[in-house]
Amino acid sequence: MIAVMVNETGYEYDIHSLVKAFYPTSEVKVFVEGEKDIISDRGLPLLRLTRSRELITLLLSEWQEADGEWTPALQQEAVPGPDADKIRVKNVLKQLIYRVLSAYTGKDLPWGTLTGIRPTRIAMGLLEQGKTQEEIFRQMQDTYYLSDEKGRLCLEIAQREQDLLSHIHYRDGYSLYIGIPFCPTTCLYCSFTSCSIGAWKDRVGEYLDALEQEIRYTAEAFQGKVLDSVYIGGGTPTTLEPAQLERLLKGLRQSLAFDTVQEFTVEAGRADSITEEKLQVLKTYGVTRISVNPQTMREETLRLIGRRHTPQQVSDAFHLARRYGFDNINMDLILGLPGETDEDVRYTTEAVRALWPDSLTVHSLAVKRASALSRWIAENGLQTIRNTDDMMEIASRAAASMGMQPYYLYRQKNMAGNFENVGYARPGSYGIYNILMMEEVQTIIAVGAGSISKRLYPDGRIERCENVKDVASFIERIDEMIERKRKLFED
Repeated sequence: MIAVMVNETGYEYDIHSLVKAFYPTSEVKVFVEGEKDIISDRGLPLLRLTRSRELITLLLSEWQEADGEWTPALQQEAVPGPDADKIRVKNVLKQLIYRVLSAYTGKDLPWGTLTGIRPTRIAMGLLEQGKTQEEIFRQMQDTYYLSDEKGRLCLEIAQREQDLLSHIHYRDGYSLYIGIPFCPTTCLYCSFTSCSIGAWKDRVGEYLDALEQEIRYTAEAFQGKVLDSVYIGGGTPTTLEPAQLERLLKGLRQSLAFDTVQEFTVEAGRADSITEEKLQVLKTYGVTRISVNPQTMREETLRLIGRRHTPQQVSDAFHLARRYGFDNINMDLILGLPGETDEDVRYTTEAVRALWPDSLTVHSLAVKRASALSRWIAENGLQTIRNTDDMMEIASRAAASMGMQPYYLYRQKNMAGNFENVGYARPGSYGIYNILMMEEVQTIIAVGAGSISKRLYPDGRIERCENVKDVASFIERIDEMIERKRKLFED
């Protein structure tokens, strides 16, 4: 455990996230000096951050076994200025921590001091201010210490997103997310709201009853508003039986005006949930984009992570979707899965390239506390989880070889290798909802267990309301879920 002592509150989250990026296998605790008596474990540094009116000082100490005491090893200071606002202070504080820990560990982080989910939003904001590409690139490097590669990737995606958003009614429109929280099995790495479809098969109708109530509320509350995109995610939406899928999609079409919808996505996801009958339903009701997600094409890894399909089933499901006329198919990959090497990633990308999807989403494995993976790591060690620059480059080159360009990006806490998730697509196959959701530039109404609605105000402010995650509670409390939305979206 690494202890970080501070003399004032307000920046604990940022401090914790950045120190954790340098020490991903260690627990990090940030506390106000004097309130507790905590020191770092031996072999790890002890950090003391002190802020005065004009100065921030960081002292890094090491435990000296021979002397039995903590001895100063590195000390640096930074001056944010006496009248600096909180953002300026935060940036200077993180720069100070980065410089000290980079010098101490010999590590450079690809994303520098950036620990947030949406780094491209910074570049987007600078583009909107009229900054040139070179000005933005230099400012990102000077302020956040980004590597050249990540700085240019961030800027490239921000420019592409800005162009794509110019064709969408994102300021006066809205998008709809529908959550189907059922899966054939729960994957080792997953922390999303999902339940075994086997355990819930007799109550799916009740869940759809509740969803339909939320959808009817949406139609009423957003009457006259432009609906840009509809996204059905999960869980695994195609765990629903064909008749259940048809009930959901038919109800959607009857309740909402689809004439302005530019993209209608359904995450078919798991190959073991895709059938001809289900694909026919999706096609009949105008779904324009689907996902067939292998995560890896290594069968032994699929078994380890709890996916009960084979690589051959992925290939068969993909070809079946093509035969039913789907011309915008996404595939998801995860880099850093337990035990996988560069060669495994290369094998997977070559197998995916043989299928030739229209877009590819490359995820860096994120270790979620609520997932079974965190327990698996506790038993098997974090050294079994590795993601590297080479792995990321293998995936990037594979996407480029299929004519794809990066079009959206986001990061998560505790990502293997401190990397990122990147969506690649060929022109005309970009995931509109992904951009709208990740950049938080549009109101999104979300229905279903565990979903989160976001209201975007004209001044850029965002307010949220959540549905309960537990499926039974969602069904029983559906009136309350609708009332939460009513309060969020009322004028």
